[in-house]
Amino acid sequence: MGDLDDEEPAQYASPPCFMHELDPEFRAPPAPEWPEVRRWRKTERARLIEARLAVAADIRTAMAGLIAQGLDQAIGDVAGKLISLYWPFRGEPDLRPWLASVNARGGKSALPIAVELGRPLIFRAYAPGDKLERGVWNIPVPAAGPEVIPDIVIAPLVGFDASGYRLGYGGGFFDRTLAALPRKALVIGIGYEIARIPTIFPQPHDIPMDRIVTEAGIIR
Repeated sequence: MGDLDDEEPAQYASPPCFMHELDPEFRAPPAPEWPEVRRWRKTERARLIEARLAVAADIRTAMAGLIAQGLDQAIGDVAGKLISLYWPFRGEPDLRPWLASVNARGGKSALPIAVELGRPLIFRAYAPGDKLERGVWNIPVPAAGPEVIPDIVIAPLVGFDASGYRLGYGGGFFDRTLAALPRKALVIGIGYEIARIPTIFPQPHDIPMDRIVTEAGIIR
């Protein structure tokens, strides 16, 4: 997805805090206001993208292989499952060989498509060898094929925290999409360990991943 500033937060989900129920004296520190978080995310996003692009291509390839193994562990048997991946962009883990293996093992696959700003993504069926065309930000998308609803959504991470929250590119596409899906999908975030940060300062519109897979393993 493109490098966009975060838009105004929308009410998709809300991370609860129950510490006050365990300790009546607990007083959470004041959370940063949205404009401050927005500025911080923009700076952190640029730093993390620069850091992953600085990793040698052969090392990124090796890490992608480990991530693919982690995906197999997280998902299990892919036969009969419809999995949405992504087309690698700006140093993201390249899992296209794994996507081909999904189809070879009886699974089906799809790619996300950004229709326009402010709207959820759509998913279009795709298998290796299908015709592609340039979509938003020149990222290849399927040129034809039916819209589908995936069973598993794999989302690329610019950054992530231990609570499963994802720092993306700032357009809010995945959060809108996950909130709008007609049925719950298993959502797996994909990234490198260098993308791990203490917190993304979750906002009401941020939706946590069900799993995060890096070259170091699976975070549940």
